[in-house]
Amino acid sequence: MPVGVLYVDDEINNLNSFKAAFRRDFNIYTASSATEGRKILDVNEIGVIITDQRMPVTTGIEFLESILPVYPDTIRILLTGFSDINAVIDAINRGQVYKYLVKPWQNDELKIHIQNAIEIYNLRKENKELTYKLQIANMELETLAKAFK
Repeated sequence: MPVGVLYVDDEINNLNSFKAAFRRDFNIYTASSATEGRKILDVNEIGVIITDQRMPVTTGIEFLESILPVYPDTIRILLTGFSDINAVIDAINRGQVYKYLVKPWQNDELKIHIQNAIEIYNLRKENKELTYKLQIANMELETLAKAFK
């Protein structure tokens, strides 16, 4: 199963539009709150998280910041109907956001951003796996070198 794309937004119409627009291209999950989004993250491999900034209880930036320690490799996109420079700065500094996009989104443009984000996620994952394999190979070589001394 391909990695998932999670869209978090408190507006149900946006969730439905997003799912309808991208369900044929991506493995889509939707959540109407940060709490619901976290539950989805805990049981699915999510490579890309797209979240609205202005939501009740937890903002998009707060949500992204809260998941960083547990899911550092996910690619984060902030999508908002408001262009607020402080939100942009916070998104970059606190939420480590890959892209900051303004609603309403253009399907073709957002699709390209999601494809690129999934590619980055997969490259990060592959890089970690290769680094791990290299560490194992180095340990085996060290063991062999010691055996021949």
